[in-house]
Amino acid sequence: MSGSEHPGDLGGDVRQGESEPVGMTPLSPVGRLAATVDRLSREVRAAQAEAEGRALVELAKGILVARLGCGPAEAARQLAELAEQSRATPLEFAVDVINQAARDRMSEVTAAFLAATAAVRATPPDDGAEGVRGAEAGEAAAESAAVRLRAAESGALAADDTQAVADALLEQALRPLGAVAVAIWAAGYDGSLTLVGSAGFPPAEAARWRYVPPDVATVARCGLTERSGQWFASLARTGLPSVGRHQYPDGGRVAVPAGTGGRIHGVLEIAWPAPLAPQPPQVVRQVEALAELCAHTLESYTPPREPGQGPRVVPDAVELMDLADGLHDPALVLVPHLDAAGHLADFRIQHVNNRFMDPAGRPRAVVGGALLLEAYPMAAGDSELFQNVERVYATGEPFRARHMNLTALVDQVPLSAVADISVSRHGNAVLLIWRIEDETARLASLLQHAQRLGRIGGFEENLLTGEITWNGQLFDLYGRPHTSTPVPLEELAAHAHPDDAVAIGRFLRTLLHHRRPASAAFRLRRPDGVTRHVRVVAEPVLDTDDRLLLVRGACQDISAQHWTEVALAATRDQLAQTEQQAVERARLTLQLQHAIMPPAQTPLQVPDLQVAVRYRPAETEQLVGGDWYDAVMLPSGRVLLCVGDVAGHGIEAATSMVVLRNALRGLAVTGAGPGQLLSWLNIVAHHLTGGVTATAVCGLYDPARRTLRWARAGHLPPVLVRGPGAAPLPLVKGMLLGAVAEAAYEEAEAELTAGDTLLMYTDGLIERRDRPVEEALTQLLSTVRPTPNTLDQHLDRLLTYSRSDTDDDTCLVGIRVG
Repeated sequence: MSGSEHPGDLGGDVRQGESEPVGMTPLSPVGRLAATVDRLSREVRAAQAEAEGRALVELAKGILVARLGCGPAEAARQLAELAEQSRATPLEFAVDVINQAARDRMSEVTAAFLAATAAVRATPPDDGAEGVRGAEAGEAAAESAAVRLRAAESGALAADDTQAVADALLEQALRPLGAVAVAIWAAGYDGSLTLVGSAGFPPAEAARWRYVPPDVATVARCGLTERSGQWFASLARTGLPSVGRHQYPDGGRVAVPAGTGGRIHGVLEIAWPAPLAPQPPQVVRQVEALAELCAHTLESYTPPREPGQGPRVVPDAVELMDLADGLHDPALVLVPHLDAAGHLADFRIQHVNNRFMDPAGRPRAVVGGALLLEAYPMAAGDSELFQNVERVYATGEPFRARHMNLTALVDQVPLSAVADISVSRHGNAVLLIWRIEDETARLASLLQHAQRLGRIGGFEENLLTGEITWNGQLFDLYGRPHTSTPVPLEELAAHAHPDDAVAIGRFLRTLLHHRRPASAAFRLRRPDGVTRHVRVVAEPVLDTDDRLLLVRGACQDISAQHWTEVALAATRDQLAQTEQQAVERARLTLQLQHAIMPPAQTPLQVPDLQVAVRYRPAETEQLVGGDWYDAVMLPSGRVLLCVGDVAGHGIEAATSMVVLRNALRGLAVTGAGPGQLLSWLNIVAHHLTGGVTATAVCGLYDPARRTLRWARAGHLPPVLVRGPGAAPLPLVKGMLLGAVAEAAYEEAEAELTAGDTLLMYTDGLIERRDRPVEEALTQLLSTVRPTPNTLDQHLDRLLTYSRSDTDDDTCLVGIRVG
């Protein structure tokens, strides 16, 4: 029965008729020939499907003959009557009989479909006839799936090669699922893949993909390494190459391993023309059942002989034993051990070669013939030895590892072994080779590396025979060829700097005369003119009569250490001198700043006006900055009020601050307004002080009119506290001092009333690292009110509760109208 006669659960064939449509132009001779070929092909496929269906019906008759004890004619009659009573075709009922009798993977898949559709049949329909039709469709899908799987199995078993198996799988089972192509890959002993059968792919494409070398990442490779299989919604999204990727670039792909008894014989790869949505478990189990069917075919597959080559020989366990005995490394030959269900449970140690040494010291006869996990029960633990053997047997990909830890390989026997591991599959057997490192040789190698890295050379001098032994490192340290004669200890001073003769003499006296271990540091002068700093350490070896027999010792090149210590000593001296200069520089800067601008100054005597100033230096003396303030009575009777901040820290900032502060005092005597004063001060900053930059606020208060005229140069505006509120004065334009050669500054005027308080300050009062200036200014406005009784208390309170965290200088000027 063909796929068109039994539509699948996810789709089916729609075949076109070959008759000419009415009213259309008759086909050409070539078209008629093509239509005839197509009709004959369909008839051949239908005949094949009918033959496969008859084979299943005959198999069901045989089952009834065995169970009912009747003849073939009676079995045929019973089959027809039972099929009619169950409202199924004879083929569908025959498949049901086979599934009940077989209880195999195909039966499990069919049972899953019937269970999935049972809920549909049992659910009362909501809309009458539609619900009944839905239930009937679900039941038909399950029965059709059972027929397809058994038909595909029958076709695959009847096929004489893997290509015929691929054709049968595609036509009988996969096209109804919407698939358009299938590929069957055979896994080689080295992890390679060979395309042994395909359907739906162009012949040229299949020929290009005949062989995939080991370790090449493809879709089929993912199915080989992932035991549960890989389902890809779209081939384009994977980025992996595969057969037919140009025909179906965005189609779905499935790669499922085909294996039995713990061994993967190959991979079943299926292609869909469009992206593949997540499939229900029933479809996944169908594909797995088809892969298992392929495994039985691949199990007996023999790679064809290449032209010009002899017959391919797959070594069995006996031939592998001979191979293992010819190796120079310890080797085990393992064969799979299956449980009652046919699943891989362990590996039996079929053979142990004569070079094998058990890590626990047991005889080879005890290990040979035992199961791997019985002989080495901890192999599945930390070392992951068993998992690697199992993976090699399943996929055929060899495994290599250097310095693999075999700690606790044998239970109850404490081990600490490190080995180089090699695992490879040969036919149905596995060759395991391990080379356990000799602990003594490993320690000797480590010692040699340590001596090389530490520039250490060893020596031994027999004082009775005069024989001297040096290792290679000591010859290199002395700058002498390895074939030269070693230097005796008594001649050591002749190869050292003359100034070190006393230290060498003391070393030899302690070692040879007092017979005690000794050490000394000296400068070794080599034949090539290079001088090396060397430390020698030696100890005497005495016989039973306390006579000195020989001296053993080592010399280490400490030149790098010596010059490092010299450089460190020079650096320490330089740092100490620099630190002293920095401390002296900071002290002079602080004295200069305090001399010109004390933290508090004598209050000005102005009628109906209180004037107070505060200066808070930075807590860190190295951060002494250029903040400045001034409050002075001018000859005109007005009061000059200003604060400023020179960029930078240190004595340069402090001296620049002095220049600007004194210049502003002198310029203010001219009677000019604050805007003109800042313009002149900008010229001073730009031309006369080395191009410094600074910010400033300058104000002139007229006591008679109680008005303040002010201007700013990139500085924060003054704050006016009036009654319960506080706000900054309206901002006027003015760029910072020293940025350009000439600049103009706007002026503004504010009228003050009795009780008003005006504050000028530098950014050290409010600046924070974690907040913008605007937010810090808002916090200041909430702090300045309500005002304390006196102006001095008000300024002290602002400094006390300042939330600034930049450790910068702070200047504060305040006036209060009486």
